[in-house]
Amino acid sequence: MARFQAVAERYGVPIKAAGLQFALANPVVVAVIPGASRPARVVEDQLALQASIPTAFWRELREQGLVAPEAPLPIDGF
Repeated sequence: MARFQAVAERYGVPIKAAGLQFALANPVVVAVIPGASRPARVVEDQLALQASIPTAFWRELREQGLVAPEAPLPIDGF
């Protein structure tokens, strides 16, 4: 987890945004339910889904072996 956090920090990517967008990049996933514990979390989740994540972030995750080579990423255009 520390290596993933280091990459996220380097690119200024919130972990929540990366997690939600990663999950939704898989073409077999039709929904992600983050489970908001209070109303403010719903807004936070929406912002995470809309966050702009650099292509280089996803590429570095793959290059460092932090995601499986065959794992669909938001940059893969599925």
